[in-house]
Amino acid sequence: MSYQKKYLPLVLGVAIAAGIFIGGKLNFADAPDRLFSTNSKKDKLNRLIDYIDYDYVDDINTDSIVDVTVNGILENLDPHSVYIPKKDMERVAENMKGDFVGIGVSFYTYRDTITVIRSIENGPSAKAGIMGGDRIIMANGASLIGDSLNDGELVKKLKGPINTRVDLKVFRKGEPELLNFTVKRDNIPIKSVDAAYMLTEKLGYIKVNRFAESTYKEFKKGLTKLKTLGATEIALDLRDNPGGFLGIAEEMVDEFLEDDKLILFTKNKRGNIEKSYATRKGSFETGKVYVLINENSASASEIVAGALQDNDKGTIIGRRSYGKGLVQREMELGDGSAVRLTVSRYYTPTGRSIQRPYKNGNKDYFDEHFERLKSGELLDPEKIKVADSLRFTTPEGKTVFGGGGIIPDVFVPIDNSMQSETLMLIKNYQFFDNFVFRQLDKDRHAYDGISRRDFIDSFEVGEDWVYALQDYVNARVNVKITFVAYHTEVKQYLKATLADQLFGEGAYEEVFNQRDIMIDEVIKLSDANK
Repeated sequence: MSYQKKYLPLVLGVAIAAGIFIGGKLNFADAPDRLFSTNSKKDKLNRLIDYIDYDYVDDINTDSIVDVTVNGILENLDPHSVYIPKKDMERVAENMKGDFVGIGVSFYTYRDTITVIRSIENGPSAKAGIMGGDRIIMANGASLIGDSLNDGELVKKLKGPINTRVDLKVFRKGEPELLNFTVKRDNIPIKSVDAAYMLTEKLGYIKVNRFAESTYKEFKKGLTKLKTLGATEIALDLRDNPGGFLGIAEEMVDEFLEDDKLILFTKNKRGNIEKSYATRKGSFETGKVYVLINENSASASEIVAGALQDNDKGTIIGRRSYGKGLVQREMELGDGSAVRLTVSRYYTPTGRSIQRPYKNGNKDYFDEHFERLKSGELLDPEKIKVADSLRFTTPEGKTVFGGGGIIPDVFVPIDNSMQSETLMLIKNYQFFDNFVFRQLDKDRHAYDGISRRDFIDSFEVGEDWVYALQDYVNARVNVKITFVAYHTEVKQYLKATLADQLFGEGAYEEVFNQRDIMIDEVIKLSDANK
């Protein structure tokens, strides 16, 4: 294939994009030779869109044509340059901002009704007196019951401008009539720090699920709490964390690194390099840190792990990370939509890029997880493929590799008992959550006398729940599922889910981590560090 033919689709695609977003409405009286001017490509596309709008035999949503075109262009660039349609922008912005305006409830649509799982602590609904198990029947006189309303539409009816009020009618078991509540909408945090608690007398644990605008403040609050409780070591859990804002990752790393240590540097297409250094504000520079990663730890998670590993600070534990070393910038497109375009690559302090190859296309790139599973890499560190040409050395002489993720200092294989296909199917389809909610809803007062600490340390889920869950799942899937080989693991998931619905605030992680082999490894390393 010649150079021109190989890159022709990409050149045309870029020209098309320029036509869509820069070009205006065409004047149909334009002279024919304008089609062959320097702007002929964008004029052609705009003219075609106008023809379809005005003259095509059927009504066509030309916005959808534009969306398809933009996605087609971006697919020819790299796997992480993405288009965000207008309809998705609010949700994406809320997730990255770290909060939204609402009434502050976690809910489950049960028999076509909003049923409160838990009111968020100190949120508007909790202050108003709304409790777990309450059914929200009406909001400002509008019914919230029925199959015609999906979860997104229900949420919209409960959301609104900050400090506005919404009148709710609520059904509560045991009450003869509907209850009336007036709730004042407020900013509701979308937590990015799932848990911060002590694993041992000296070892604290922080679980971070993404890097949003609010993440550093949440992390700093958790770190301060653990230091107050006596933590001299921190286990920072970044497993399954897909990343987020680069600046937030830099702030987090700064808590652990001494002044003027290099955190990372970025390089753009023009060769411009920007370096980021640690400052004097770090509050845990003398403490020991363990960073937990796995095959789904990406982007900002890898920045944290790479910066600490390359500076010989702490220990990276787990499995090879995802391998995303590209930096995106979000750019508005003028109609409420946006594009996240890759604008540079980042490099760890030793100079390594951990971006894995994507020359074979997006499908192969995103399917690499299955290749890692098939090759045995998730069970055996010897199966990790490394290129000797991408070998780097840290200041203290440790060998690290670039080219496709962060390779941990201490390898921990995937736990097939806790992450079997059966259990992952049940978890991903939220069967644990829905089943536990139904069981809890039968008699919420049965747990009134159990404290959070007693529940985590001593409560046991009975065998009857395991068999009841098995029946519940089999009534809703097309395959026959049995838990014969997974009774202990199922109980752990059930107890963790029940803890979350009863207590929230990291209770799930405290229970689940009791059977986590990576946590066990961290505790062993910490004990050996005495």
